[in-house]
Amino acid sequence: MHRRQLLSNSALGFSTLALQAMLQRDGWGAAEKSTNTLTAGLPHFAPKAKSVIWLFMRGGVSHMESFDPKPALNQYAGKTIPETPFADVQNPELLKRVRVVVVNDANGQQRNKLYPLQVGYKKYGESGIEISDWFPHIGSQVDHLSIIRSMWTTDDNHGAQVQFHSGRHMLDPRVPTIGAWINWGLGSLNENLPQFISMGPRFFDRRDGHYLGPAYDSIELKVDPKNPLDYAQPEGDLTAAEQRLGFDLVNRLNKLTTENYPNDAALDARIKSYELAFRMQTAVPDVIDFTQETEETQKLYGFDQKQTRPFGEQLLAARRFVEQGVRFIQIQHGDGAAGAWDQHSNLKTKHAELAQQVDRPIAGLIQDLKKRGLLDETLVVFATEFGRTPGSQGTNGRDHHPYGFSVWMAGGGLKGGVAHGATDEIGFHAVENPHYVTDIHATLLKQLGLKSHRMEIPGQKRLEQDFGHPIEEIIA
Repeated sequence: MHRRQLLSNSALGFSTLALQAMLQRDGWGAAEKSTNTLTAGLPHFAPKAKSVIWLFMRGGVSHMESFDPKPALNQYAGKTIPETPFADVQNPELLKRVRVVVVNDANGQQRNKLYPLQVGYKKYGESGIEISDWFPHIGSQVDHLSIIRSMWTTDDNHGAQVQFHSGRHMLDPRVPTIGAWINWGLGSLNENLPQFISMGPRFFDRRDGHYLGPAYDSIELKVDPKNPLDYAQPEGDLTAAEQRLGFDLVNRLNKLTTENYPNDAALDARIKSYELAFRMQTAVPDVIDFTQETEETQKLYGFDQKQTRPFGEQLLAARRFVEQGVRFIQIQHGDGAAGAWDQHSNLKTKHAELAQQVDRPIAGLIQDLKKRGLLDETLVVFATEFGRTPGSQGTNGRDHHPYGFSVWMAGGGLKGGVAHGATDEIGFHAVENPHYVTDIHATLLKQLGLKSHRMEIPGQKRLEQDFGHPIEEIIA
């Protein structure tokens, strides 16, 4: 049996998922790093941040009912766009970024009519930024936020989830995600834990590393101290001493094989680091043991309400992982293939329900990071694949909308209390300081001490759009 098979199939039960965690510390199995782009584990310059907590709302959050309220929708509700002063937003030249489907009635008139705001809004904080009433707790933290109201993308279906993470359209060849690039570019801060963790529902492309190698895929984790990581417990009822015997046996076999196959010495050297797996069995459950947290902290994350507790547990776990040096924690909210935020109907009811699930825990995360002195070195991102149309779909929903939507970031050396960029008066197009999705990536990389345009490996050409450009206006 090949040694890698032996490790995967042994009673240790770690399989390939844990193997990637064991190997990624030293970078084995990834594409070779170019000597003129990056020294393994070292940033290009002094970083302002160490870690990222990436919150992704799957399905498409309505920017108009969240972080970019548009009162003009109420004024012109019920009218088609050509019947309003905003007819030019449907100029074909402005719509050419993505395919457009215009639905006409029997008389050739567009049926899509402007749909009024489904929730109120008000100004929050010293900055006076307007935020929807569905997000009052996040609103209370607005002076820590940099809100980018001028995002755009090119995929008008839910493959845009792939595009937001990688920068490439889902129909293009797969490329590494932002989490994989950060994992690849920076060294470990804690050799007992994986450096790229994913929690929550994920569909479409479930890989991250792609041509960087499987060592840079995220490790899927559940907030369950008894079974947080698939295959992370022995298949049988083994004691620690028995597991130790297994580790020692594999080490002996590795040494014997290295003598016969010297060209496999790199793998042999890296396979020794699989003792990390042994340590992970204790380290991961310990991080998500919330009995170590005070009742006050648990309440801050919404543990006292059934609607907020599930997401709150993931966010508290994220804070605890950041404290232990994990680089990138990716948390996705909204189950189902498209994502629960995909409200083609019943937007008012469903968006209100989903916002209630995340609003209080996210605000609690920001407050907790700030209290512990971690916000300055942790980047928190709130993102979604696209926004929703200013017009109605059916009687009470909104369709997908890639031309303009909102994302916000906090911490990690960014300005707070900032609303950057703008969409037009009805939220159709990003018209002021528009940003393609990889500008978010480039901003994160810069704050982590990495230059996006130097993140390349030999033989893999990246497009200019892949690199993005840091949003300098929100950097402190």
